[in-house]
Amino acid sequence: MIPNPIDIVVDDTTLRDGEQSAGVSFSLDEKIAIAARLAAIGVPELEIGIPAMGEEERESIRAIADLTLSAKLQVWCRMHEGDLAACAGLAVDRVDLSIPVSDQQIHAKLGISRQAVLSRIARIVPQARAMGLKVCLGGEDASRADPDFLLKVIEAAQAAGADRFRYADTVGILEPIGVLQRIGKIKASCDLDIEMHAHDDLGLATANTLAAVVAGATHVNTTVNGLGERAGNAPLEEVVLGLRKLYGIETGIDLHHFPVLSKLVEAASGRPVAWQKSVVGAGVFTHESGIHVDGLLKDPANYTGLDPAEVGRHHELVLGKHSGSQGVMLAYEAIGMRIDREAATALLPHIRQLVTQTKHAPKPDELRALLHRLPTQPAWPDLVQSEEMRRWA
Repeated sequence: MIPNPIDIVVDDTTLRDGEQSAGVSFSLDEKIAIAARLAAIGVPELEIGIPAMGEEERESIRAIADLTLSAKLQVWCRMHEGDLAACAGLAVDRVDLSIPVSDQQIHAKLGISRQAVLSRIARIVPQARAMGLKVCLGGEDASRADPDFLLKVIEAAQAAGADRFRYADTVGILEPIGVLQRIGKIKASCDLDIEMHAHDDLGLATANTLAAVVAGATHVNTTVNGLGERAGNAPLEEVVLGLRKLYGIETGIDLHHFPVLSKLVEAASGRPVAWQKSVVGAGVFTHESGIHVDGLLKDPANYTGLDPAEVGRHHELVLGKHSGSQGVMLAYEAIGMRIDREAATALLPHIRQLVTQTKHAPKPDELRALLHRLPTQPAWPDLVQSEEMRRWA
């Protein structure tokens, strides 16, 4: 455990790495709306584009800068003079100068030597500083780099004027214990801020990001809904809640209005959020099982690890194959009809058959139709919803 809560800076890259997800392309209006909402919930840093992509991309970066948001703005470019030149006049605070640091990418991608990497850092980082930009040295494929060479890269970056190092698990191969060891070694060897950039190829991006913080990282990269290349990046919502719930670390980000941002990114990206996706999925606060419903009605804490109100959500009760009589009674009360437990129990086999055939929870007209299958049908007066139903509806 971390002995004392510390400040962690979230540098969200939805508008850069998120948009790099295959097939995703945000319009200018969508970029502006996403940036504004990220800043509105308190995200302190935004990585908003790649200037070397062309004038249209630079215009979108300028448009976001013109919003004068509370968030600091960063752009991404390769460790290359041409890329850096494209960053001029964009009114951003920082540039991530990215360069491969693994032998795999140094040799097979760039076709250069380790010494050439160090030389580029020594040459180009001061140029960025002379342009008035703060510099994060992006260590692409750092998770496959030789540890000793990686320390030389960081030393060169610091000597050249960078104040942050991005440790990129570019192909998503790390696990938390390894992250603890690697980031801990870097933290003990340099004075730079350390930023963790995790990909989710093995489903460990959030866990690896949290492990990096435990090891001493000061900054973390995220994207809304975990959008990003291949399996995506560490989801903003998971990282913020994980830091808060597990380590008592506050990022200054308020997730009460996060559902609006989540849906905005979902629509703009064309990437539907999975039903069971943590925090934002449609089903994560939905309950069917009779045991769970009974426990929730007695005390929400019985089956609540995360209060849905904390992320602008609420519990939802639905009928299904595993529902009990209490759930059936509540479902009928929700449509203005009161039945007793005996009737609810009699309806359960019909409800289970219906949901097995239709693959969805019974709709109000289907619930009414099921009543006709009962041998006796007392009058069900219209009701004003009880306090209990208002609480769960």
